[in-house]
Amino acid sequence: MTRRFSEDKLVIASHNPGKVREIDALLAPFGVEVISAGALGLPEPVEDGTTFIANAEIKARAAARGAGLPALADDSGLVVPALGGEPGIHSARWAGPEKDFGAAMAAVWEKLAATVTAGEPATAAHFACALSLCWPATAEAPEHIETFEGAVQGHLIWPPRGDKGFGYDPMFIPQGFEITFGEFDPDAKHEISHRADAFRKLVGACFQA
Repeated sequence: MTRRFSEDKLVIASHNPGKVREIDALLAPFGVEVISAGALGLPEPVEDGTTFIANAEIKARAAARGAGLPALADDSGLVVPALGGEPGIHSARWAGPEKDFGAAMAAVWEKLAATVTAGEPATAAHFACALSLCWPATAEAPEHIETFEGAVQGHLIWPPRGDKGFGYDPMFIPQGFEITFGEFDPDAKHEISHRADAFRKLVGACFQA
């Protein structure tokens, strides 16, 4: 049975300020006090899963155990079929230790351009997201986790456009639109993003009566 969230405080298991802001905005209507794993000084766990779900659950469990509070973790990334699904679960790693997503976007485009010998590269792509909500073990109940997936389809462009959003947003145009996520108003992005898709499922299962 799906567990309902009834607590008043939630840890966002992320050290990425952009991701924390986005999840905080999605949680705002529910009056939940949120605090990031970074603000609590929790270490980042080793993400050695092979799927978005596995890595989201690793992060959620680590934060819940470390803080002794329910924790919400996101694992998301850019999936490019023409690159065999890369950068995928390694999307953040492509940005290196300095989190240089300008370099990461350039690397994606360079690799994509190298996949064709004539014509235009296949630019279809999607953002994928897994959201995991974990309750820590207590004397009354064992540890419990709920996980939901979301996606948004689109295509890549070069050069990148826009200075909003974060990560690969400036090179991704969602299906049905002509502007990149980097040009989207944040509230409009929250309506259609991969994270919003997963979040709607989470809310419907765990937050709404």
